[in-house]
Parts: sequence; C-alpha cells; structure tokens
Amino acid sequence: MKKTISGLLLLSVALACTNKDKQMETYKWPHATAPVATVKPFLRALHGDTVTDNYYWMIDYFRKGADSNAVVEYLTAENNYLDTMMSGTKILQADLFKELKGRIKEKDESVPVFKNGYFYYQKTEEGKQYYKYCRKKGSLDATEEVLLDIDELAKGLPYYSATGFSISPDNKLLAFGVDKVSRRQYEINVKNLETGAISKTVIPNTEGDPVWAADNKTIFYTSKNPVTLLSEKIKRHLLDTDPSKDPVVYEEKDKSNYIGVGKSKSGKYIFIYSSATLSAEVRMIDAATPAAAFQVFQPRMKDVLYDVTPLEDKFLILTNWNAKNFRLMECPLDKTGKENWKEVIPHRKDVLLAGVEEFKNHVVISERKNGLVQLLVRNNNGTEHHIDFEEPTYAARIGSNPDYNSNTLRYQYTSMITPSSTYDYNMDTKSQKLMKQQEVVGGYDKGAYATERLYATAKDGTKVPISLVYKKGLKKDGSAPLLLYGYGSYGASMDAGFSSNNLSLLDRGFVYAIAHIRGGQEMGRQWYEDGKLMKKMNTFTDFIDCGKFLIDEKFTSKEHLYAQGGSAGGLLMGAVINLAPEMWHGIISQVPFVDVVNTMLDESIPLTTNEFDEWGNPKNKDAYLYMKSYAPYENIEKKAYPNMLVTTGLHDSQVQYFEPAKWVAKLRATKTDKNILLLKTDMDFGHGGASGRFDYLKDIALNYAFLFSLEGISK
Repeated sequence: MKKTISGLLLLSVALACTNKDKQMETYKWPHATAPVATVKPFLRALHGDTVTDNYYWMIDYFRKGADSNAVVEYLTAENNYLDTMMSGTKILQADLFKELKGRIKEKDESVPVFKNGYFYYQKTEEGKQYYKYCRKKGSLDATEEVLLDIDELAKGLPYYSATGFSISPDNKLLAFGVDKVSRRQYEINVKNLETGAISKTVIPNTEGDPVWAADNKTIFYTSKNPVTLLSEKIKRHLLDTDPSKDPVVYEEKDKSNYIGVGKSKSGKYIFIYSSATLSAEVRMIDAATPAAAFQVFQPRMKDVLYDVTPLEDKFLILTNWNAKNFRLMECPLDKTGKENWKEVIPHRKDVLLAGVEEFKNHVVISERKNGLVQLLVRNNNGTEHHIDFEEPTYAARIGSNPDYNSNTLRYQYTSMITPSSTYDYNMDTKSQKLMKQQEVVGGYDKGAYATERLYATAKDGTKVPISLVYKKGLKKDGSAPLLLYGYGSYGASMDAGFSSNNLSLLDRGFVYAIAHIRGGQEMGRQWYEDGKLMKKMNTFTDFIDCGKFLIDEKFTSKEHLYAQGGSAGGLLMGAVINLAPEMWHGIISQVPFVDVVNTMLDESIPLTTNEFDEWGNPKNKDAYLYMKSYAPYENIEKKAYPNMLVTTGLHDSQVQYFEPAKWVAKLRATKTDKNILLLKTDMDFGHGGASGRFDYLKDIALNYAFLFSLEGISK
C-alpha cells in the first residue's frame, strides 16, 4: 500500500571497497529445512470466480483471531531459518554495518532555518541514535535552547518517532507528534518552552500534524480511524481541555480521500485539504478566528485536483482543470470559485507543474521536464528565470523556507555522484551559496565514479529513462553485477540522488540503476496515468524491458542481474518474477504489497479505501479480473523462481505483515527450484523499519550480505 515516503520509497543499496578479483568465493549455503506453513483452505468466491487461499489464516494476528499465536510461531520459524541460512555471513554483516556507519558524520548539525525571530536546527552527537531539536534567538551567536532531546525521550524504547514540530506564534509552546509503535498513530504532546514542562494531556491517534491558530491556545489536527487508520476528521483542541471532547470541524465522507490540515507560510490562513488521486477540495479560515466555520475554496469537481497558495493580494491555484500536466491560475482573495480563476502559467504538454513555494516578493515553481526537476523563480516585477543544474541526471527540490519575507530560496541538490547539498539562492541577484554538503567520513572522490541517463524501449515503443552509476573503469562485457531499483506507483518520482551506502556497492564492481517506469510521474502526469488502474501492467513490463536493455548494452547479464523494490515497489518485484523469473539472479522485496486482490476487498485493512483510485475496486468485475491478472500472490506457478530475500514488519500500517508472509509460504509450496527464499519479519517495527539513524544499517548489511553471497563476494 502507499508509502509516505520517508525513507523507504528511496531505500538505496550498499556494500564496500577492495579488489573484487580477490573477493570471489562461493558462499556455501547451510543445509537447513525451511518452515512449512500450515494449509487451511479458505474459499473466495466473487464474480463467478472461486479461488482457494491456503494461507488466509495468517491474517489472524492482525485481527486478534484464534490463530494469532500460530502466526507468530510461523514468523519466528522463518526468522530462525533466515538466521541459519545467513549464519556464514555474520562477520560480513558486522563488517558491512561498521563500514556503512563509518561513513556517517556522527557529530553534525543541519543548516539553520529562520522563522519568527529564531533560527531552528537539529544536531546529532557521537554515538547517539537520534537528535536534538534546537533554536537560537535572533542570531546564530545567541545561547542555544534544546527544545527536544529525542535521544533522551527515546531511551529504552525499541521504536520512537517524533514529527510535526510546530511552534506557537508567540514562540512559547511546541506541539509535536510521537509514535512509539511504528503504526503512524501519533500522540500530540505540547511542551512549554519557558518552563520545560511537557503537558500530561496528550491528543491520541492523530497524523502528528498540529497546527496553531493565531491565539496561541488552539490546535487543529487530523484524527485517524483507530482500525482502518484512515484520516477521517479534522478536530480543534483548546489547551488544558479534555481531548476526547474536541469538536470536529470537518469530517470526510469519501473514504477514498486523504485529508490533512496546514497553515499558510504567512500565518494568515489555516487550510483543510481533502484529496484523492482524481479530485481535491480545500477549506479555509482566518487563523485569527479559530472558532469560525471553514469555508470551501472551490467545491470538489470530478477528475479535478487543485491546491491553493495565498499571496498578499491574491490566491494562486495549481490545478489540472483542463490541463493534464497542471497549470497555474490566480483569483482575488474574496472571490475564490473557479469562475474567478485567471490563467498565469498555461498548460504545457512537455512540462509538469509540480509545486508552488510562496514568498512576499517571489514565487518559485517546481517543474518537471524530460523527467528532471526544474526550479522557476518568478519575481513580483514580472521577470522570471530558471536555476541551472548541469549533471545528466540528478535530484533537486525546494528545501525548508519558513520565512515568508525572505528573498533567499533554500533548495537541495544531489546526484548519484554528488552528495546531498544545501544551497541558499538569492532570487534578486541570482547568486547562490553552498551552505552545507553531506560529508562522507573517510573521504570521497567524486571523480572516481560516473553517472549516466539512458533510455530503454518498452514493448509498446515508449522510451523509459534509466539513471545509473558505477565506478570508472567498468568493463561493459556483461560480467558486472547490477542492482536495478524500481517503484512505479502513486505518481511518486524516483529521482537520482546520492547515497553513501552505494559506495560499498560500486567499489565492489556493482552498477546501481534506477528504472523510472510508468506509474511514477517523472515524465509528466500521463506517465502516471499510464501506470495505474487498468494500465498497471505497463509498470511491470517497463521494468522488465529496462532489465533487458541493460543486459543488451552489456552492463550486466542474467547471471548477475538483481532487482529491489519496497512497498508498491515490492508489488513490482512480485509481478516481474512471475512474468520473467529467468531474468533475475536475485530479488530483494521489502514490505511488499503482493496480496492485492484480497487486501483491496477488505475495507477493514488500513488504507484500503484510500487506494481504490490507484488500483481499482475489485468489487467491480473488470477491476477484479485485471487486478487478479497481475497480483503476485494470485499468479504463483509451478516453475523456477530467482533467489529471494523478503522483509516485513509485524506492526506495518501500510502493508500488513500477512501479505509477504502468505506470499513466501505459497512460493515455498509451489516453486520447482532449489534457489534461496528467505523471509525476515521485524517483530518490533513497521513499514519504515528501525527509527534510529544507525539501526536501519543492519538491515542494509543483511540485504547486501545476501547479494554478496549470491555474487560470490566474501568481504
């Protein structure tokens, strides 16, 4: 299911440095008996089609059913089997973890951002898993205030995530969300920054998105359904009152919509957003009148998305109304209906308008052209210009810019060979300053690596971009191992960024590649629409065609080609091994959404109804039959499959643990090969894995020890 992508939509691969020829040594997999899951036939009958699901019982831990203990026993048995099979790599995993961790600058600080009289930043300390959220008043030379010590708050807890840091307009209170279970159900806390006391009253089961009204005592937030985890209601909380009595200011009736609440950068307006894949609606009030009723900006329209950005004298509207790739419009502050919208930037077939960042005297537009991000600066005097980026493939985005009155744009830039870089760009003089670049501890020579952007031809003739990176000196003779990453859903674009973890891979002779397949939005809105619903198969065949292209171009061969994807990218992995199992030597499938039909039929499963616009509703016969034609769990056959490592989390709120567990059980019972099949269930975490900044590296070390073992690399 959908991944709010922190960190998983861009999970990179890793591994480290030495002469590859001296490392070749076949890994001897232990002789161990794999777990055999209990078979309990369950019949699904729909649309005249009857399917037997032998592993449906694995849902019982989620439902607290009779087989709950049996589910935990099975997952534990799979974990034990993985430990046995990977036992010979324990030293390698430990060395990899040390290597990966060794590249991270442990004592570090983010670049401060200025808001309402204070500079805010985060800092990390030697050996600490988390960070401290800090500020200084007026000047960077002022005394430091530690607003939250996350290292201290997380002590003794296997998981701790803090989010949504929101400072009251008078700078005296901090509201923030906390998740200690890894199911993205946040409790909102309020800290008095003058006394240091955190209120004993917490607001439970939220999105962790507190928004202050102008009165310094009212908070708006998104309340979640405790079972389906849908964002259903926007509530208003008054400090020192009982959260259970908080009034509902908006309730979303359409279960396919996500909702949220936010505040304009100017601080003047509070907005409620409701949107699905195909339509949106915005409501608003003046932040100075928190008890007022929210007014609809423009009633939702069929197949129309829109977003609102307030300026001093007008609203800007980014919309796909009669504009597939979106256009920019404007309207007066007092006449917001679409009949008052006037075009500012027209629709263009070759440019996707992706976002708007407002300043008092400037507006910055995020665009996509030829699959790459562009930043367009528009000044109030009517002039405009683009910020230039020179590399063939890269990732750029607008950074944190909370100061509405600033003439400086903070943006982030990276490429597959350029570490993450933070720039301040003067929008008047067009001058820029590098404020910080990610430091790779131990040294990094950018000139030792090469990056390319190539195009594979899909089966229908479409050109599909591929970004790749490798160490210079690569022999394109088909002998190099290559890891191909893909996602291809929700219109999420997988841009080509830097990962210090990748250096371990590249230095051992691997090529790392990203397939920018349909279902993402790299090449515009049509690129997304051609990879969803009844065109979803394009996502999978694009990825296969990218793999074939890289083989034909001698970057690798079938004996050395690996693939990786997580969440909806895990669905991708499941589909491509059914469609073309012979192409891949190994697969890493992380928290994979593989039981598509059964999950989309069960509206009690978190997020199911939010996903109908992405996958379809299988209660509709045509959608059911199409979904069933590609769903990985449905299409397992008696044939040989590649080596596979599958990971999940027992508390995953996005893709429930039982999907990958059922998938692995059915693969074990059906496949005809003797290739390796491993399932790892993290019993403490959820969709995004460990919360600490080092612990997740253990998972990467496991992933790459698995790849190394298949490739014959012993260290």
